[in-house]
Amino acid sequence: MRATSALMVQGTTSDAGKSTLVAGLARVLMRRGVRVAPFKPQNMALNSAVTVDGGEIGRAQALQAVAAGLAPHTDFNPVLLKPATDVGAQVIIHGKVAASLSARDYHAYKPTAMAAVMASWRRLVAAYECVLIEGAGSPAEINLRDRDIANMGFAEAADVPVILVADIDRGGVFAHLVGTLELLSPTEQARVKGFVINRFRGDPALLQSGLEWLEARTGRPVFGVLPYLQGLFLDAEDTLADARADKTAARIKVIAPAYPRVSNHTDLDPLRLHPEVDFQWVGPGQAPPAADLVVLPGSKSVQADLAWLRAHGWEAYLQHHLRYGGKLIGICGGFQMLGTALHDPLGLEGRPGSAPGFAWLDMQTTLAGEKQLGNVAGRLRFGDAEVRGYEIHMGVSSGAALERPALVLSDGRSDGAVSADGQVLGSYVHGLLDSPGALAALLAWAGVAELETVDIAARRQADLDRLADAIEVHVDMAKLGAAVGWSWI
Repeated sequence: MRATSALMVQGTTSDAGKSTLVAGLARVLMRRGVRVAPFKPQNMALNSAVTVDGGEIGRAQALQAVAAGLAPHTDFNPVLLKPATDVGAQVIIHGKVAASLSARDYHAYKPTAMAAVMASWRRLVAAYECVLIEGAGSPAEINLRDRDIANMGFAEAADVPVILVADIDRGGVFAHLVGTLELLSPTEQARVKGFVINRFRGDPALLQSGLEWLEARTGRPVFGVLPYLQGLFLDAEDTLADARADKTAARIKVIAPAYPRVSNHTDLDPLRLHPEVDFQWVGPGQAPPAADLVVLPGSKSVQADLAWLRAHGWEAYLQHHLRYGGKLIGICGGFQMLGTALHDPLGLEGRPGSAPGFAWLDMQTTLAGEKQLGNVAGRLRFGDAEVRGYEIHMGVSSGAALERPALVLSDGRSDGAVSADGQVLGSYVHGLLDSPGALAALLAWAGVAELETVDIAARRQADLDRLADAIEVHVDMAKLGAAVGWSWI
């Protein structure tokens, strides 16, 4: 076996393209026969995935695992922070909830988190030929440098080379790259081997003089300029993706509220990407339009997001929607909102206490201390369609509504509920819409049958290959390999 090599991709800003570049490089190396694994020491995200070893990691690392041809594993993202408030988060170590801490308390906890990071790092180095590491945010965030485990703090501890990626589409790319480099310490600067510019539109010749200046100014090469890939589908880590602009063939209108603590919103990607579904996220200040189907997605703070819905007029809107025959789906936290009451006696998502639900399903939910995690499979009770997904929730629901379940799972359990009038459906299963048959069955339940088939898994694989193809064309892999010590490139 070849000796393990590594590369850390850091960004000049959040959403610069770190996750995308790591995923694309993972697919490039996998296609070249390299045993490669992704790694993000510390992630902050409300979109997560369940791993093969029964834990929870950031959605981006699950995608990168798919790009590398691997099943997601907790070692790929040993520390996951799931914000519960503006100043606090649930801390997940090696896939399991370890604590709920304020930002100040987490800073003191970082040495413990770093020990978990290095334990995972050692296991990956022992098992793979190459490890591709993704940083978080920017390494030049001066206020976060002390005890850093996400960017240069990790790079220094693990002694790995770094490249910087910047998004030219947002403007200021040369200032981002030069400024970031200037704010690093001398030893950190020495780790930066070069740059990749992401999301370029236009004539590359017009950029050439800027690239030459950047290389002369910094003494470091630009390994490549990646083009803006229109319509590329990769699972978002946090940002709500826009719906497709061309919806001229739409036959059904679907909306979802973008409440403040929405989580696992990638559950709705099959609707967003469907050519015959006019899908829209509805945020604060927007009046929800008339729709055939409304979906309440997951939430990290269910009572708080339920209060947000009421404050923004959604309860009256949904009552009107159901009165005139519309359909309503709740997934995970959205499912819990559909019951008669929500109880949080331990204060797991805020102050201890209870709140009334919308009461469209006869059930109550109590938050428990242990999170339910697992990959699941089953079938919808109508349409006999296969469902594959995962559970991530701390709520335990009970009540008469569960006697009319939405799914029968392969382990013999039932999941979710359907209202007696057939208008309201809830489920704890994330990925409920991912399977083509389940998506078709649920859209038929919502009122439109015989729609075009959309296979989100096949689309994901095709777009990972499209991304890898772009990297092969626009990134000088030989120069990159030589700079970071990949002798086998």
